[in-house]
Amino acid sequence: MELRDIEIFLVLAEELHFGRTAQRLHVSQARISQAIKKQERRIGAELFTRTSRTVRLTEVGRQFRDDLQPVYAGLHDSLDRARLAARGITAQLRVSLLPFNVADLHPYWKAFRARYPHWGLQIRQATFTDVFGQLRSGAMDVVVPWLPVEEPDFTVGPTLCTDSRILAVAADHQLAGRDSASLELLADFPHATALGLPDYWEDSYLPFHTPRGRPIERLTSAAADTADELISGVGMGDIIHAFPGHVTRYWGMSNIRWLPIPDMTTMTFALVWRTESENDLIRALADTVRDLGAFRF
Repeated sequence: MELRDIEIFLVLAEELHFGRTAQRLHVSQARISQAIKKQERRIGAELFTRTSRTVRLTEVGRQFRDDLQPVYAGLHDSLDRARLAARGITAQLRVSLLPFNVADLHPYWKAFRARYPHWGLQIRQATFTDVFGQLRSGAMDVVVPWLPVEEPDFTVGPTLCTDSRILAVAADHQLAGRDSASLELLADFPHATALGLPDYWEDSYLPFHTPRGRPIERLTSAAADTADELISGVGMGDIIHAFPGHVTRYWGMSNIRWLPIPDMTTMTFALVWRTESENDLIRALADTVRDLGAFRF
């Protein structure tokens, strides 16, 4: 079985939608159907049940997915290591960011690459869902989340930056004409949430209650995985949302107004990694950040 066909099966098993799978893999839906039919003929059983509305894994399909995922991941990692070795890179550090990959952070990455040219550095934007799971699963080596992080199996490394807080509202929202917003005012309007965040960590981003004890409502129907989903909900007028202030440098949108929140605590972003996974690459990045020092947006 070709590696591409394995990838097609695994992505379809995740998306359960031929159109989204084709879009994600940049191929035609006919190519997806062809690959799945070929696999089903080889196995002698259906991997998916299809109707005009749904695509579901069969029992054989679920077993095939569970067996293939670690094999595919291992092959993919082996290919990546071979490509890196061909470029003279002996190891790679994977870093996942919650702050935007803004120009202000580039000096850290450039300094690391200049100091350690034999090591690769891969920077990825994190989703809000299961950020800590990326470390525990080994999908990422380091994440850059906001603090505090109080996970017993994690090490909190040096701080990269701190930032003030700003409220995003739609241009036609009733708050749009104000010069600023107070934390107390946030209780008057619905906000989005991300599923699966530890309570203490979510509360540090947006408190569950105002200083006077009023609840700040989260809409589970507006749960978001990415910043793009959040800003879309704001622009539609479904929610308001508090962001770190640096987003205003990179989102210039005529349908969004930005209001400072003076009484909201600043956000601090730092390197975090799984303690048991600490290695020379992680220590080298931490030393680089310490040497350059933290900054404030």
